[in-house]
Amino acid sequence: MALLVQKYGGTSVGDTKRICHVADKVAAARARGDQVVVVVSAMSGETNRLIGLVGEVSAAPSQREYDQIVATGEQVTIGLLAIALQARGVSARSFLGHQVPIRTDSAHGKARIRKIETEALRVTLDEGAVAVVAGFQGVDDAGNITTLGRGGSDTTGVALAAALGADECQIYTDVDGVYTTDPRVEPRARRLSQITFEEMLELASLGSKVLQIRAVEFAGKYRVPLRVLSTFEEGPGTLITLDQESNGVEEPLISGIAFNRDEAQITLQGVPDRPGIAARVLGPIGAANIEVDMIVQNVGADGTTDFTFTVHKNDYARARALMDDICRDLGARSATGDDNIAKLSVVGVGMRSHAGIASEMFNALAAENINIRMISTSEIKISVVIEEKYVELAVRTLHRAFRLDEESAVTP
Repeated sequence: MALLVQKYGGTSVGDTKRICHVADKVAAARARGDQVVVVVSAMSGETNRLIGLVGEVSAAPSQREYDQIVATGEQVTIGLLAIALQARGVSARSFLGHQVPIRTDSAHGKARIRKIETEALRVTLDEGAVAVVAGFQGVDDAGNITTLGRGGSDTTGVALAAALGADECQIYTDVDGVYTTDPRVEPRARRLSQITFEEMLELASLGSKVLQIRAVEFAGKYRVPLRVLSTFEEGPGTLITLDQESNGVEEPLISGIAFNRDEAQITLQGVPDRPGIAARVLGPIGAANIEVDMIVQNVGADGTTDFTFTVHKNDYARARALMDDICRDLGARSATGDDNIAKLSVVGVGMRSHAGIASEMFNALAAENINIRMISTSEIKISVVIEEKYVELAVRTLHRAFRLDEESAVTP
């Protein structure tokens, strides 16, 4: 008998028919003798509907009241799923975040979990019932409802699995696992049987939408075995573990390719090259709560430097306006920008022990006449900025170059 935490996202519980399908899957797990805690999101589109209602009333709502409203979507889902399970002869009890309780800080809209009290859940499980828990929400020390931010139900699931010492946390979604890249871009993309937390964290941060970043961080920190599965298709999914198990052959160099179209690039040209310039440039950006991703600085022979960085496309207009002011203050030649770029990244723990990955990547892109604007590297990642119009060609090119469609993709 295993203790499982199963999390089902909004598409998995998008309507009552799908909720009944989830109830069948949970009932099957109980029939195998497993103890099950289920975490569910609001029904597909419901959270956006609630946010829209808030916006119709106020452009600057109280964050406490905002959380009170958007947390109600999960209340409907847990009740419907518990009823569907009971209709199938499976004892079930639903819990809102404050009924578990899931203790968080008071940062409404982006609360962080501090502690989970598991006594009520354990009593429910010991009685042979399924515990159905609302994802995305918790309660602060003052008793206020808090929410964990968009995608927070993944974090709820992993946190519960850690607190309960679950054998596995299963994230059910509309895909059947983690792929070498987006199958909609590269039809030959292959489902990975397993991947490390480190690789998954990189892929999630670089644009892969399969798992929420905080959930992967939480799972890695507390060593929670994590598996991504499809709600709608049977299969083994992808297991995310601390270390990849050796399969007796050379480990793959590259596990996946991620891309992000939501990037914009800003360059200050002819900036005086002296200490403190980077802080002068990026200080106002940080003060405006704009996150900077990649940074490149090139020093010229004339004693000036070109300073280039990327931000989220949604922040481009604000960052660009700030740079115009900074350009004048610093006496730089010009400030330019481009929001028609994308970031493309290859990820794999195999990079640590193999040289030449970067040159293979750059040669493959050059062969397709794809120009690289910026480069960033880490032990297990190489990211480049390219023109957005070349993203899909670049993904397919690198997927082929690193033979990711093959079961054991080693150096080309």
